[in-house]
Amino acid sequence: MRRQEKNKPKIILGIDPGSIVCGYGIIKTVNSEQLRVNTKLTLLTDTVYIASGRIMLPSKQLLNVRLKELYSNLTDIIREYSPDEVSIEKVFFAKSIKSALVLGQARGAALVAAASSGLPVYEYSALEVKKAIVGYGRAEKHQIQSMIAKILNLKPELSADSADALALALCHINTMKILK
Repeated sequence: MRRQEKNKPKIILGIDPGSIVCGYGIIKTVNSEQLRVNTKLTLLTDTVYIASGRIMLPSKQLLNVRLKELYSNLTDIIREYSPDEVSIEKVFFAKSIKSALVLGQARGAALVAAASSGLPVYEYSALEVKKAIVGYGRAEKHQIQSMIAKILNLKPELSADSADALALALCHINTMKILK
């Protein structure tokens, strides 16, 4: 596991797991000295957007092949962006038992990708994330997308999966501030 200096900026990878579509979002904390020095930053928070996207997995492929591909893609993302910590959504409900099991397996692939890279993993429920971002635990997808765009000062519209992953990363940063 990597040692983290106090007040050193951190890169956080948020993962919204899925067996067909997995969202990821990467943000970086910025300390207050950097905010004062770099006047080009127009932030609502002390956080900078790095990247986000979706890992699309073919629904016709066998689950074990999709899980391997998910693991491989997440490992590549971790290698490329070198995050310090990972936040991932907890499973809290699914449409059916089968859906919950498949989602759990996708979460497992994401957890193994993070663990294989020596990264600490933090888990948050959808309710915790929605409260942290919108202030309301029953917020809808479009509200999360809109708020993430405002917080990170993003112009292009984010996919719901990317917005959820960025929301997980922001939730983690805010939670860590409270726990300090």
